[in-house]
Amino acid sequence: MEYLKVIAFTHHHLDLQSLGKLVICDQSLESRLQNIRTQLPVSEIFYVGTCNRVEFIFLTKEKTDKEFVTKFLRILDMGLPEEFLERFIDNVSVYENEEAFNHLLRTSCSLESLVVGEKEILAQIRKAYENCRDAGFTGDYMRMIMDRVVKTAKEVYTHTNISKNPVSVVSLAYRKLKELNMCGNSRILIIGAGETNQNIAKYLNKHKYSNFSIFNRTLSKAKTLAAELNGRAFDLNALENFNEGFDVIITCTGSTEVIITEKLYSKLLNGDKSKKVIVDLAIPNDVDPTVVHNNPIHYIEVESLKEVARKNIQERYKELVHAEEIISTNIAEFFYVLKQRRIELAMQEVPKKIKEIKNTAMNGVFADEINQLDDASREVLERVMNYMEKKCISVPMIMAKEILVNQS
Repeated sequence: MEYLKVIAFTHHHLDLQSLGKLVICDQSLESRLQNIRTQLPVSEIFYVGTCNRVEFIFLTKEKTDKEFVTKFLRILDMGLPEEFLERFIDNVSVYENEEAFNHLLRTSCSLESLVVGEKEILAQIRKAYENCRDAGFTGDYMRMIMDRVVKTAKEVYTHTNISKNPVSVVSLAYRKLKELNMCGNSRILIIGAGETNQNIAKYLNKHKYSNFSIFNRTLSKAKTLAAELNGRAFDLNALENFNEGFDVIITCTGSTEVIITEKLYSKLLNGDKSKKVIVDLAIPNDVDPTVVHNNPIHYIEVESLKEVARKNIQERYKELVHAEEIISTNIAEFFYVLKQRRIELAMQEVPKKIKEIKNTAMNGVFADEINQLDDASREVLERVMNYMEKKCISVPMIMAKEILVNQS
């Protein structure tokens, strides 16, 4: 575990708007990670970006000091002004080796989340890892790490009450909406058809809201969500000409630029001056601040939910202790699993070498003598050699594992 490193930017040290500047869009992720592997001695890497954290989990022999982090960010080339770059470097959290593994486990179990107990973080980490794995950025070592991450998180969620009555960002937002006592036929515009909006739409649909219009860059995804909600699907560009009015906008896209500008919002209002509701769960925000400032709006966004989240952390403190015990146990177990895997990798050439020795003996060194044997004798010899081959392959593996157990 000596080469496992994590570079993390989280809500603990940075406001959510600033974090949004580090979010990498799907289209450029592969090229940016490839640049990291090309220009730095990084063998495996994956990226996690959520509404309250941006993290890079990777393997390197290099010490991840300030110089390394600075070079790392410059290679990512996020187009940050120098003052922003310095601010991120001053507020980065860096974890190495066992501390990095512990951080990854705590994060997957939601102990580091804005809202402790939200299971979404495990799914987000798994998806992030799988995307990078499929793109060829991770290998066997990271596979083992992630297997243990998933195992640990499932144990925490199963054997503690940390996720009982969870209060995720989505459910917090829905509770805020519920407090506004909207009527069931409220006109709801959903901008973005990703996981966050899918989840909040399910809450609304479950509670009998029925008037949905879904806008998304990929129309097929909008149609899929619209079919579930019995709503209508539109391409995102159709927002410019949408004149049917609305009561609620729920937006969460991966855009790095604002979606709802003052000009667009005015078009959507189409002369309506009544107070509207906007739920903006995107990081960075999809709604231009001037829209909120210049119009009568009930505005719900991630930052405004932080106080509720802090109360949630206090309520679940006792469960944190239990969860940390499970994490500690899994870290100790993983050291044994890691040693066992190293033995397997070190000895993976043993079967091949033994087969080569047998073939050399049978077809080279003793070929003349064997050819002089009758068919029955050759058959017996073949059976003896096959038996010896199997034993010579299995015995070293068994002995190595027994040594490992005794040392443990």
